[in-house]
Amino acid sequence: MKIKNMKKKAGCGGLLVLAVMLAASCSARVNAALSQEGSGNLSLQANLEPRTAALIQALSRLNNPSAPATGKNILDGRSIGASLGAAPGVQSVSLSNVSPVAITGTIAVAQVDSFLAVPENQGRGRFITYQKSGSGGRFTARLNREISPKVMALLSPDAVDYLSALMAPAATGEALSKTEYVALVRSVYGRGIAEEIAGARVWAAVDFPGPISAIRGGTVSGASKNRAEFDIPLLDLLVLETPLEYEVSWN
Repeated sequence: MKIKNMKKKAGCGGLLVLAVMLAASCSARVNAALSQEGSGNLSLQANLEPRTAALIQALSRLNNPSAPATGKNILDGRSIGASLGAAPGVQSVSLSNVSPVAITGTIAVAQVDSFLAVPENQGRGRFITYQKSGSGGRFTARLNREISPKVMALLSPDAVDYLSALMAPAATGEALSKTEYVALVRSVYGRGIAEEIAGARVWAAVDFPGPISAIRGGTVSGASKNRAEFDIPLLDLLVLETPLEYEVSWN
């Protein structure tokens, strides 16, 4: 298993499903608001689970034996923020550590349809599409094993290497089922890591410019019916056994 240039941090960043791809065994909560013109703002909280944090430390020391065993952020908000700040569609990023394994902060997106856009992925191959029509519109986020490694590489220079070390099909493209993937992780890293990955979730709430008329992959909430909520098992994102597609239309 080759891990290239892995530093003492995880490539775990956040961007809702409207914009979140997370590294393994990282639980996250995202709140976001989307304007009619296509800009967006989101707040993020993300943390590594205990056993996975310990595993990252161990993998990091394999690549840098002289690095101190303590005193460094395992999930590095400043480094992740710097990577995100250079990604397509991002206007500004402010991420900081609340502990060595947890980050919080805000991300401003200039145009959601260019957010994390990979040049060769157009049309149905695009991660996010955004269409407005009068006071209404439609937002779609798609993720599969072809798109995922390219999007992940935009989030952090270490993200794909980290996920590859954890053998996630989202990075490797390997055709594994969720059951097969959990069994593989268990055989290599042990039951505890496998259980953390299987139990982690990404939760996102997105406020749209108007009342939601149709939704796929989430639920509608809020007094004005303009909030979409998504509760996504991290395992679905890591394995992508079935391509993920989320769509919201509003009036």
